[in-house]
Amino acid sequence: MVPLTSSTTTVQTSPLTTTITTQPGTGTTSTATSETTTTQQAQEEQADQLLNQTQDASQLNSSQVSQLVGNLEKLLDGPTVSQALGQKAVNVISNLMEGDSVALSVSSDRLIRLVDNLGLKLVVNGDNEIVSSGSLVLAVKEVDGTNFPVTSVDIFNTDNVQIRSLGRFRSKRSGSALGSVVLPSSLTNGLSLEQQKEASRVQFTFYTKSAFFQDAALDNNTLVSPVLAASVANLSISNLTENIQFTIRNIDPIHENYTASCAFWHTNQNGGGGHWSSAGCFVVKSTTEETTCSCNHLTSFAILLDLSRDVTIDPKHAQILTFITYIGCGISVFFLALTLLTYLLFPKLLRDIPAKILVQLCLSLLLLNLVFLLDGWLALYPAIGLCISTAFFLHYFLLTSFTWAGLEALHMYLSIVRVFTPYLSRYMLKFSLVGWGIPLLVVIVVIAVDKDNYGLVTYGKYTDGTSDDFCWLRNDIAFYVGVVAYFLLIFALCLLVFIVVMIQLSRIKRQNPQNQPPNRGVMTDMRSIAGLIILLGLTWGFSLFAWGPLYLPFVYLFTIFNSLQGFLVFVFHCAVKESVRRQWRTYLCCGKLRLPENSDWSRTATQNNNNNRGMSVTTATTSAPHLTSRSSSVISDVTTGSDSVFTDSGISDGSNSDVLLNESHSRNLSL
Repeated sequence: MVPLTSSTTTVQTSPLTTTITTQPGTGTTSTATSETTTTQQAQEEQADQLLNQTQDASQLNSSQVSQLVGNLEKLLDGPTVSQALGQKAVNVISNLMEGDSVALSVSSDRLIRLVDNLGLKLVVNGDNEIVSSGSLVLAVKEVDGTNFPVTSVDIFNTDNVQIRSLGRFRSKRSGSALGSVVLPSSLTNGLSLEQQKEASRVQFTFYTKSAFFQDAALDNNTLVSPVLAASVANLSISNLTENIQFTIRNIDPIHENYTASCAFWHTNQNGGGGHWSSAGCFVVKSTTEETTCSCNHLTSFAILLDLSRDVTIDPKHAQILTFITYIGCGISVFFLALTLLTYLLFPKLLRDIPAKILVQLCLSLLLLNLVFLLDGWLALYPAIGLCISTAFFLHYFLLTSFTWAGLEALHMYLSIVRVFTPYLSRYMLKFSLVGWGIPLLVVIVVIAVDKDNYGLVTYGKYTDGTSDDFCWLRNDIAFYVGVVAYFLLIFALCLLVFIVVMIQLSRIKRQNPQNQPPNRGVMTDMRSIAGLIILLGLTWGFSLFAWGPLYLPFVYLFTIFNSLQGFLVFVFHCAVKESVRRQWRTYLCCGKLRLPENSDWSRTATQNNNNNRGMSVTTATTSAPHLTSRSSSVISDVTTGSDSVFTDSGISDGSNSDVLLNESHSRNLSL
């Protein structure tokens, strides 16, 4: 396990300098200076005593260590710490790191806080100050938080530490360094102007040993590297637009039978020490000699439509949701590709409009899932342009998926309710322009207003202090207008069409019970309803209920159904369709499962067409000559000639539904 501290660290602010007021001619200045010198000498003498007492730290018990730590805390209690006193304090802490782990465990958290506070109070001569000993390095650098420079540190050994600012460009890290970290120039972008002015220094801490970081819960995991920490003084930094990556050289080479993992030290909120947590920390690159880590969560599918954008969730649930998401998306990618191949390999399946719309929807969902799966990985890279591009395409394919679901609903309305689909010229061309064009206009407007609307966002707040870094919409207004409002419009259309179709189905059953197929039962209806819900994307509506105490259960429902939407589309709109299975059996199967090619799909469709014509005439003759009766006749025609009322949506086994609808419409106009 490669231990790291969290890349977002909270540090309490303290005064960095002391102001001495002088009065001319009174000698106050010389008196104050003399008193300060005397105080510093006394402090250094006390520090020397502590150094002598810790020369053989292995002989100290827990109470003695605690007493020494208390004395050191009092010694460093002032507003500032000189370089000389700071060096002696680091030597004392370094000596204590050689002590017994059991004796140190009681005071380890206090010692870690001592190092952090020392970095805040240390007087910096010039723009940086470095104090080090055999086991501990503390490097502090003054910075301008309003124009934060790229700041890096390379620790080659405890006597060779290079800390520098690099303008707005990253340095190439030396391969021989024991530890390296680079803070990006965007580190303070999310802070207010007042907070940026307070971000006056950064500090890096390097522990060559993990004596202060003991965790009994490690089980079979072993710490194999030093501990490297980075923090910005007096501020809590979050919502980073670029990840902070740490590279640490392993104490001992990692053997082939072992796998490196990354972790950060999490201090328990109720006291009682801390523990290592790997939640959100991932290996970017690992060799036998060194490991590069980034503390960054993989993200659940719910981020795409999280209406709250500010929810605290237990990391265990976050991990479960992440597993569900990535497994579900992986499955969906495979079956969406299989659905597309099926329809593209067999042109006979693409003769009707619902099948063409289905192909467009599957293509959009496939690209959405692929970009989503790559997003968490691409977010690890420091290139801002790459993250903006990833977020741009993720937004685009999300909107195209919504749009094609809405167009599916519109087509069903025009075919089943209005019944004038064939009289719209260049029908699919217009649908394609809308399906791919309108989302493109939306994302172009969003990025034209401000390219920083897209980028790396910190999504979610976890109870262990970690969060998700994900390439997505950063601006809340852009998110709520460009995603939420767009989704609500499409969702309302799809839900309305779904209700209308349900009403039509109920009315057909009441008015024409004699036309219902004998093999049609409740399960058939439920299958058709489920297929319609998946096709129209109504499962995205679970996000509307993810609030308050209902947040977690509905996030689970949202993640499960929407990450698996591609698989469900394959099941309901490909695998169970008789026309698709017939093509598979004709061209892909062998032996008894194979159908002869003279069992032509078109002949079957023609025969079904003739049978349905007779049924339609009979129904129309017995119906009243009103428009409502004609509509019922048309829907009845579809229902009796196929597996369900949803023939035109592509759900049923009927393979030539648009032909039936068009002919039925022509006959109704002549009545």
